[in-house]
Amino acid sequence: MIAVCPGSYDPVTNGHLDVIRRTAALYDEVWVAVVNRSVRKSSAVFDIADRVGFIERAVADLENVKVEPFSTLVVEFAQEKGAGTIVKGLRAISDFEYELEMNQLNRRENPNVESVYLMASPQYSFLSSSGVKELATFGGRIDDLVPAEVARRLQEQVGR
Repeated sequence: MIAVCPGSYDPVTNGHLDVIRRTAALYDEVWVAVVNRSVRKSSAVFDIADRVGFIERAVADLENVKVEPFSTLVVEFAQEKGAGTIVKGLRAISDFEYELEMNQLNRRENPNVESVYLMASPQYSFLSSSGVKELATFGGRIDDLVPAEVARRLQEQVGR
C-alpha cells in the first residue's frame, strides 16, 4: 500500500517527522508531498528545494520514503503516485475541524483516496511550524523541536 503525507513543511518539525516515520511503519511506500504553493499560508521562509532537502536528509534511513514537491490538488498527487491514502497528523480540535473540511473536499474530488489521521505523539501535540518560526524570530530555543540543520538555518534566516 502507498500513502502520501502532504504539507508545506516550512520548516519540517520533529512532529512532522514523527508522523512520517509512523506512516512509514504502516505502509509499503510513503510519498512526502511538499506543497510548492499554498493558499492557506503566507509566503514560505524556505524555498521548495530547501524544504525537500531538509526532509530527505532527516528520513534518509527510511528506504520506503520518497520526498517530492507538488503544485496540484493532493488527491491528484496521490493518484499520480498510485496512493490510496493521505496520512496527516492531528494535534487538537482546531486541526480536526480544518482536516474534516479538507477530507470532504478531497473525497468529492476523488472518493477512491482515503484520509487517515494519526494523533500527535504527546511530546509534539503543541508543535507547529508557525510556532517554531516565532520562537526562532525572537531568539527562543528550537533545537529540540526541529532537526539540527533546520534549527541552524532557521536561526540564520529569521533570528534577531
